[in-house]
Amino acid sequence: MKINGYKRECDGIYGIRNHVLILPTSICASDVARIVSEKVDGTITFHNHLGCSQTKIDTAYTISTMAGMAANPNVYGVVAISLGCENCQMDRVVTEIKSRTKKPLETFIIQEVPGVEKTIELATKAAIKMVEEAKAMSKTEFEISNLILGTECGGSDPTSGLVSNVLVGHVSDRMVSLGGTSILSETTEFIGAQHILKKRARNTSVATHIDEIIERYEESQYSVGDDIRMRNPSPGNQRGGITTLEEKSLGCIKKSGSSMIQDVFDYAQPISCKGLVIMDTPGNDSISMMGMVAGGCSLILFTTGQGTPLGNPLVPVIKITGNQQTAEKMKESIDFDCSEGLNSNNMDELENALFSLILDVCNGKKTKSEIYGICECSIVRVSKYVKDGVVRKTYF
Repeated sequence: MKINGYKRECDGIYGIRNHVLILPTSICASDVARIVSEKVDGTITFHNHLGCSQTKIDTAYTISTMAGMAANPNVYGVVAISLGCENCQMDRVVTEIKSRTKKPLETFIIQEVPGVEKTIELATKAAIKMVEEAKAMSKTEFEISNLILGTECGGSDPTSGLVSNVLVGHVSDRMVSLGGTSILSETTEFIGAQHILKKRARNTSVATHIDEIIERYEESQYSVGDDIRMRNPSPGNQRGGITTLEEKSLGCIKKSGSSMIQDVFDYAQPISCKGLVIMDTPGNDSISMMGMVAGGCSLILFTTGQGTPLGNPLVPVIKITGNQQTAEKMKESIDFDCSEGLNSNNMDELENALFSLILDVCNGKKTKSEIYGICECSIVRVSKYVKDGVVRKTYF
């Protein structure tokens, strides 16, 4: 099955958008990056709330995520802007980017240019030139199997586990059957359902890895006197009718369909195999999606029972609900209403309709979050705790 998009000749990958990324390497460069992006149509940026005053492991995750954003198939090239004194030094960021991609890259350090005004002037010129180069690209036809599909759920209610997540699972299986890749994320929402996932693991090593990422998270919470079950399901989940974390987890993993799980990847690491995979991400939607984006996904299916406007700056996010009231109340945010699946056996029809929408979005149709320009995002923070000589890691 073929779609139209952009071949990145330098990397041999294909994207469905053709963005120029204005990349702030720290919070201190974020507003300068925003100003540059506002001046140049065809660019995107994001508010980087990290990049400095971080632990070594936090710094490594931040740099890895930024490099993954630069390498994402939907990005043509990058204009990186740093302050100059942050932990995420420009040379470290550039080294990591170049280890993942050979795309066009321009860099500006505010303290060395020097100054904000001059940096904006020079970075704007570089961005204009890069956008012109991107616009000169012609679309090419390629197999949909070249894409990596991300899956996410947020603002869940019982319709998520009963309908929308089930539907996404069917689409995930279809993507895998076509030779593509699908990502199941949100480690915190495997808890209580990991035994089901482990039965579908490709081998013992993958099954053990599933256990490890869950145990690591739970133990890190206990080490600081916390228990995820005290705050998950969230208040919104509970108002929607979800009563326990295990109930939420059983609904969440429906997004993975029935395919064999090929591997487990760390947050923001490049996805290097075909088929269904797991990425170790927290349950927070914006952070989880950014991990998958940095891993190379081009498109995200996001199910929501209660509705959310959240998108992502780099990839289209298709919002799906199985709640008819939400589809009506949050129509500015919902791309696909599958609520009729609650009262009928037409899952095949819904699957075909959703897959048709996916093809349209791949070929250029904008999602609701793209139309409204809703693209706030976050990078994972990892807090390191040491207890009895064992390192504990937890997401915030």
